[in-house]
Amino acid sequence: MLKEPKPGLVKSRLGKDIGMIKAAWWFRHNANDIIRKLSAKKLWTTILAVSPDKEGLSSRVWPHGLLRWPQGTGDLGKRMANIFINADKGPIVIIGSDITKIEARYIQDAFNALGDHDVVIGPSYDGGYWLIGMKRGAKSMPKSIFKNVRWSTSNALSDTLKNLEGLKVKQILKLQDIDNVEDLMKLQS
Repeated sequence: MLKEPKPGLVKSRLGKDIGMIKAAWWFRHNANDIIRKLSAKKLWTTILAVSPDKEGLSSRVWPHGLLRWPQGTGDLGKRMANIFINADKGPIVIIGSDITKIEARYIQDAFNALGDHDVVIGPSYDGGYWLIGMKRGAKSMPKSIFKNVRWSTSNALSDTLKNLEGLKVKQILKLQDIDNVEDLMKLQS
């Protein structure tokens, strides 16, 4: 999932710490690094889910040659649901673009987990998650998966897990996402 890297519209909490232009620059380069690493693997198809829809679909910021889907409108949960609905079939894995330590093997681990689990989640240290995947895309998506989730809080993961009760869920590697300057400092140490 990607937003156009415009100052003030991406990584605004980080931007308050280091400046909006630097935060947008960081996001753009980190996202491009992730895209480069993951699209090089031919074990899956890398699709860029972009926002805002019209601008993201025609953007020159992101690499050419990769399929792009619009995220649509709504909160983060609604936009993720749109991606699963667009996918229709699966398995499908959605990742964020503010994790610095994503490796192709972690994505492969997520797809492998979907062999005998309905849902896979990669938790982040702030109580959210950097990855969510489902075995069969829209066909396996519970209608309530993203309902009443307190996004951008330490409750996002627990709220989502509560919505997934009754399904086989596998949690994989916990990674650090970057929301503010303290998160950047953690990575450096």
